[in-house]
Amino acid sequence: MTKHRIGFVGVGLMGHGMAKNLVEKGWTVAVLGHRNRAPVIDLVGRGATDAGNVTALVQSSDIVFLCVTGTPEVEDLVHRPGGILDACREGQIVIDTSTSQPASTLRMKDAFAAKGVRFVDSPLTRTPVEAEQGRLNTLVGADDATFAEIEPVLRGFCENVFHIGAVGSAHALKLVNNFIAIGTAALCAEAVVACKKLGVEPKKLHELGSVGAMNSGIFQLVVGGAAEGDYTKMKFALKNAAKDVRYLVQTTTDAQLAGVMIAAVNQSLNQAIGLGFGAPDKMLPSVVEAQAQLNGVDLTPAR
Repeated sequence: MTKHRIGFVGVGLMGHGMAKNLVEKGWTVAVLGHRNRAPVIDLVGRGATDAGNVTALVQSSDIVFLCVTGTPEVEDLVHRPGGILDACREGQIVIDTSTSQPASTLRMKDAFAAKGVRFVDSPLTRTPVEAEQGRLNTLVGADDATFAEIEPVLRGFCENVFHIGAVGSAHALKLVNNFIAIGTAALCAEAVVACKKLGVEPKKLHELGSVGAMNSGIFQLVVGGAAEGDYTKMKFALKNAAKDVRYLVQTTTDAQLAGVMIAAVNQSLNQAIGLGFGAPDKMLPSVVEAQAQLNGVDLTPAR
């Protein structure tokens, strides 16, 4: 079977590993990077082509992958003069692996459909480590025929591929999935600070939780890290977590969903950013540091 020619926009922490695996597994790949040229240089050394600009990348590809931060970046790539929508041709497939807003995804699906191009949402879970290993998870919003066509490509860098439903459904589920993870981190942050405020060392909460039903990977990364004074164990920038929850707030507001937890988690992250924890090097567990600052608590581990 002839393999699709792949265009890949966004070869940063996640995209580099994804594109690398496609190149090494036999796909023809053209890449387009951003300010950091090192990933592009590495991929070209492995056999990829540096497209140079959006138009050249789209014209040389059957499937175009987007792996950028979120909706504003995707919309700019698609709608800018000389962007993907201008350059695309009938029969192509554009796959957005970013975490984006479902409403925007549906609008872009319609814009591409008018040109005979299929638009697919395929957001990712796991981390850059699994991206390099070719072991990501992806959720796919596409019709059955399109899913069958792109599944072999997705398995080039994914361990698990889930067909969620129609276009837009994967981005919706990704936001809900991330809300559970981010909400758990925010809950753990308040629990850690509550312990310290009440005179209990967080390491005791970690010991107790580690052998109980509330134990989880996120509990270990957030509470376990806080017990050691390390807020970098969960490699997910706090500002990106805040972006994802903000998208869910908008999406669930449009759907008139009743509830209080999404708003509460949104406020927790907004507070953290307002207190100065929105820098690129601040990971989601820094929400613990923000809660400590808010409550005047010193989290230095007891010796």
